Amino acid sequence: MIAIGASTGGTEALYEVLTGLSADAPGIVIVQHMPSGFTKSFAERLNQNCRIQVHEAQDGDRILPGRALLAPGGFHMEVVRFGASYEVRITDSPPVNRFRPSVDVLFNFCAKHIGKHVVCVILTGMGSDGANGMKTLFDHGAMTIAQDAATCVVFGMPKEAIATGGVKQILPLEEISASLDTRDDSFDF
Repeated sequence: MIAIGASTGGTEALYEVLTGLSADAPGIVIVQHMPSGFTKSFAERLNQNCRIQVHEAQDGDRILPGRALLAPGGFHMEVVRFGASYEVRITDSPPVNRFRPSVDVLFNFCAKHIGKHVVCVILTGMGSDGANGMKTLFDHGAMTIAQDAATCVVFGMPKEAIATGGVKQILPLEEISASLDTRDDSFDF
């Protein structure tokens, strides 16, 4: 599974990453800091231009190969195990790091329920949301990737994640898709 967090500049960064993935890429969950009402149209735009399916997440959606679920604006997205698969929970619990959706919420749930079987990516954005969650995933053995400073609109979120010591790879935006478009066949979605 792939978990991605982004903020300022993230819409274009996500577009580049997601359009570069093959139709059978691992299941993807995304938090992009965006207000309510904008995530649905953003997901639709991505869906029209990607080989994978991209949808604004709804409570109970299963995480499947070839599908990306974008957290709806104004709501947190959590990942939970449901039998032999994983699905998302959409909640309106209080903001975390001043954000709802929060990247830290998504990453922490991924660490709790999936652990080392996640590839975690933090893209351009202001502030530190996602840094602690990425460190938790790193500590659980997950692959963690941060966008490099040269290709970020704002290097805040990746910089803070790197500062925690929780980043295994720092990559330019144009190399991130290729690093994600692999599958660990020993892991069952």
